[in-house]
Amino acid sequence: MNLKDHWEGVYTTKAAHAVSWYQPRAVRSLSLIEQTGLPLSAAIIDIGGGASTLVDDLLAAGHTDLTVLDLSAAALRAAQARVGEPGAALTWLEADITQAELPSQAFDLWHDRAVFHFLTAAGDRLAYLQAVQRALRPGGHMIIATFAEDGPDKCSGLAVQRYSAESLHTEVGEAFTLLRHEQEAHATPFGTVQSFIYCLFRLNPGSFPARAVQAE
Repeated sequence: MNLKDHWEGVYTTKAAHAVSWYQPRAVRSLSLIEQTGLPLSAAIIDIGGGASTLVDDLLAAGHTDLTVLDLSAAALRAAQARVGEPGAALTWLEADITQAELPSQAFDLWHDRAVFHFLTAAGDRLAYLQAVQRALRPGGHMIIATFAEDGPDKCSGLAVQRYSAESLHTEVGEAFTLLRHEQEAHATPFGTVQSFIYCLFRLNPGSFPARAVQAE
């Protein structure tokens, strides 16, 4: 399956508020970002941000250095249309995070709600974590939200990898310190509930990139 074609299909045939992962407000993510204590000038990248409303609330809160990355051009267009003129000051990247060339040590915070759990191949997870360790500044924060152990085993027709806080920490490796984790019961637009785990990590200063996991 061509993943780009898959996600372009999703976002060209469904409204942004009609997908299972839609949130009117990314309340849990916003709370964890606030808990980092980062200033409003901090550089934040939202991986798989697509049509998410997180960027709207970050702009409204006064954040000024925001990057949204998504595999789907259609998802990015939906977000840009919704955000309007303030979005002109943001960076919008159409890319596969396992292949993206991000600038080195450019970001203070890496946010990902529901991308990492789609990486079912160890090589893809390794590429992802290498990208994090290159792009985050030393001591930078990473928020990853995935389906919890009691969450769905598929999403949008694709298999996912479910995690506990402990297994996600094991996966990302010793380069990261787990600062906090929270469970969320996400109510979908269809009246069902999906169990998520949110983890806030800090990249340990002096960590060496790239050997967080081994390919199978």
